[in-house]
Amino acid sequence: MFDFFSKLKVNANRKNLKNRNFEFLFEEDLSGEYVVFDTETTGLNPKEDEILSIGAVKIKDNKILTSQTFEVFLKNSKEINSKSIKIHGIRPFDLRDAKTTKEGIVEFLNFVGSRPLVGYYLEFDVSMINKYMKPLLGITLPNRMIEVSEIYFDKTISLIPQGNIDLRFDTILKNCSIPNMGVHNAVNDAIMTAMIYLKLTKGK
Repeated sequence: MFDFFSKLKVNANRKNLKNRNFEFLFEEDLSGEYVVFDTETTGLNPKEDEILSIGAVKIKDNKILTSQTFEVFLKNSKEINSKSIKIHGIRPFDLRDAKTTKEGIVEFLNFVGSRPLVGYYLEFDVSMINKYMKPLLGITLPNRMIEVSEIYFDKTISLIPQGNIDLRFDTILKNCSIPNMGVHNAVNDAIMTAMIYLKLTKGK
């Protein structure tokens, strides 16, 4: 039932595609790869805030392809406030050579293709991408989505069924015995998320 409605949804999305050069987003993925991605933004409201950077890395055969990372900085229309700078460390100076949102989104889509997407609280990052993608191409990301916090929750709930499960990123890193890379940026966050995903799915 789910597959049937999923296909209907994908087909309806595909019909809205404005540019046929992006048909590849709907093709069957034969690469055997996953793309783990993260965004750094001006805030947490997809309707009002903007993407400052996108970072991604590919996974294949239970290996993180660190030689195939993706990073792009995007121009924004409003001043970056000091609170968000403390979180992501991106200053106006760092965006001096940033690309337009159209250029950055197109590069990201070409990197991703039709591969499944993996992330931590992926719904937010996807909604931020869709904010730019919908007016540009008429569609939203059609890729299969895999949420690492859901995998972690499912694996942990059997151990503490009566307890509250801490789904904070740093807690998941610690409980998966994965070192925190320290520098908070989109690429590093994507790589750490990839490490979490492999740790949780190893042997599947």
